[in-house]
Amino acid sequence: MRRPVIVALFQSFCLMTLLSPNAFPDEKDLARMTRRFAPAKLAADTSKLTAGDRKALEKLLEAASLMDRIYLKQVWQGNPALYEKLRKDKDKSPLAKAQFDYFWLNKGPWSDLDEHEAFLPGVPPRKPLGANFYPEDMTREEFEGWAKKDVGFFSVIRRDAQTRALKAVPYSEEYRAELIQAANLLKEAAAATTNASLKKFCELRAKAFLDDDYYASDAAWLDLDSPVDITIGPYETYTDELFGYKAAFEAYVSIRDEDASSKLKFFADHLQEIENNLPMDDKFKNPKIGTTVPISVVNLLRASGDGAHGVMTAAYNLPNDEKIVKAKGTKQVMMKNVQQAKFNSVLVPIAGKLLRASAKQDISFDWFFTHILAHELSHGIGPHDNVRTSLKELYSSIEEAKADICGLFLLQYMFDKGMLPKAEKPLYTTFLASAFRSLRFGIQEAHGKGMAIQFNYLRDRGAFTVDAATGHFAVDYTKIAPAVRDLAREILTIEANGDYAAAKRMIDQYAVVRPEMKAALDKLTDIPVDIMPEYSSAASR
Repeated sequence: MRRPVIVALFQSFCLMTLLSPNAFPDEKDLARMTRRFAPAKLAADTSKLTAGDRKALEKLLEAASLMDRIYLKQVWQGNPALYEKLRKDKDKSPLAKAQFDYFWLNKGPWSDLDEHEAFLPGVPPRKPLGANFYPEDMTREEFEGWAKKDVGFFSVIRRDAQTRALKAVPYSEEYRAELIQAANLLKEAAAATTNASLKKFCELRAKAFLDDDYYASDAAWLDLDSPVDITIGPYETYTDELFGYKAAFEAYVSIRDEDASSKLKFFADHLQEIENNLPMDDKFKNPKIGTTVPISVVNLLRASGDGAHGVMTAAYNLPNDEKIVKAKGTKQVMMKNVQQAKFNSVLVPIAGKLLRASAKQDISFDWFFTHILAHELSHGIGPHDNVRTSLKELYSSIEEAKADICGLFLLQYMFDKGMLPKAEKPLYTTFLASAFRSLRFGIQEAHGKGMAIQFNYLRDRGAFTVDAATGHFAVDYTKIAPAVRDLAREILTIEANGDYAAAKRMIDQYAVVRPEMKAALDKLTDIPVDIMPEYSSAASR
């Protein structure tokens, strides 16, 4: 799983505030904004692929590029025309090139790291909360009065040309041209590969693109066991900031790391035990979570669509459909080369500036990687009955906080039970440094907002401490585990009860930038916020 807009996060670093109200970034501004993303070359070893899988990989990369075209349409109705204009003009001047490049990085004319403010003229000042999933003139009240007819993931809401009444238009109709092309490419990939599970998924996902029934292909994706790893289709709902109902198209094409994947099966095998011991009322626990929780470690070759704008996801846990989660479970995909790039380019420099000298030695890529795994696993445990629809636009932030804090709970449980060697210092110290990494995404973004909840909660309970003289942070190891358990209990209970009011109170209280946090973040302006992947074969633009 990988947004409602509130106060900006840091930003003396927010370049938008440096401009006059009617100005837009010039070439130098855009260069500085782009430098917040550290270039990172990503590659994967394809030398062991069969000839059939190499051919299938070519077709999957082509299909992935079509997700960019669909996603541009989903973000804003004016995006396709603006993209074509910028692409046509990009060689006319350095400014035009910089505008096109930053548009492509954000997949639209709004800067993900700057409260979604416009960096180009002639567009809405901020990205519409409902993106292009709903009519621009639709009110929340109008939709909620009509929504009993449709709250599905896989349709857009439009107005009838004659009556002006709301109506649902299936994705297979709205994006018909692109989905037909993508379906044909998936069929060609299925015909080329010698891997039975990849063949089955590609055939079923091609069908789903044309009939909007994704259940069977989601089930096949959970069973995918192929050296070529593919995730493609409509999944996450973060782009729909109005209600969090509508799924955006994305793709990740990767090569599976078989050795690393097999080592992590241990965690999936103990997930039911974690569920049984979650700190919440027993009546809310699932006595039989999905029978399998596959974990794939991969090296990314290409991301596109919702998977390739602004901050790059390092892992994901899918599918999101509550019906299949309850029946079959979820799968965690860990993008190891992406995580290593983030750790090296962002987290290590942050630790150097914000942590006490004695704590810096405890920063660990292994525990950065392992907590991301635990985070993704934690999306698959806990309450799943109507949580998304009950919490509405608050869901994404609460769910990201839940996955983070339950990931810590999961690992602490394994320490306490002797399932893992005790490693509280590197785990919690690395998490503390990574908290600042996530906070820099901005608290208008689900992960940043979820992290602000956790950071302020743990700070209030003394689990995180700060030296008043130096501003350096540290972990109080006597307080961190109880505080983690208490916060996990509060969030799990909110989700179990579908308690919108309690979720809003938690966000209002904790998802804020306090002076202490702002002072720390202001020290990080010369450190990249995230990475900008450079793929071994350039993404189509």
